[in-house]
Amino acid sequence: RIEAARCPDVVVAQIDPKKLRKKQTVNISISVCQPAPEGYSPTLKWQQQQVANFSAVRQSLNKHRSHWQSQHLDSNVTMPKSEDEEGWKKFCLGERVYSEIDALSDNENLGIDYIKVGFPPLLSIVSRMNQATVTSVLEYLISWFGEKKFTPELGRWLYALLACLEKPLLPEAHSLIRQLARRCSEVRVLEENKNEEQISALNLIICLVSRYFDQRDLADEPS
Repeated sequence: RIEAARCPDVVVAQIDPKKLRKKQTVNISISVCQPAPEGYSPTLKWQQQQVANFSAVRQSLNKHRSHWQSQHLDSNVTMPKSEDEEGWKKFCLGERVYSEIDALSDNENLGIDYIKVGFPPLLSIVSRMNQATVTSVLEYLISWFGEKKFTPELGRWLYALLACLEKPLLPEAHSLIRQLARRCSEVRVLEENKNEEQISALNLIICLVSRYFDQRDLADEPS
């Protein structure tokens, strides 16, 4: 007790930062998105307009959610369970994209088969999804996107799920959308033919993540 009484209440370690730098073996990049190639970056006016449109969509969805929840789904619509990852991928993207079939046969062109082409993110569908399901499906599709190409079906669902996310974001949702923005920036850099439609879709997602959901951390990042 006598020895303990002689010890100071607070002890500060004297650490030389120069010694730590010499022993450092891992460098962690804090960059969120890769800069857009020349000619691929949207204007500030375009980004502001997209954020305004997205905000209006979210407000309308929240306002009319109860109405759409009460609407009956078509008999051919069976929503997978929240934990059914493969089921949701097929539901959103369709068996054609899921199985990576490039072309439709002549018979399939006669009518829309949502089992094959995927169900669109109808309000009657997304309004029935709670936040846990929204986050899970977003995670499934981002995981898919990490190894597959970007498609219109994927883009529509990503936009709809982002519109369904409630703020403030849960930590896992925050991490997911950052991952999504990074992946979009990677795909954008690799886009050699400058497909205007695809570049616009990728820019839109990056814009929404950085300027709507994560303004404090990402607003100054290059789009």
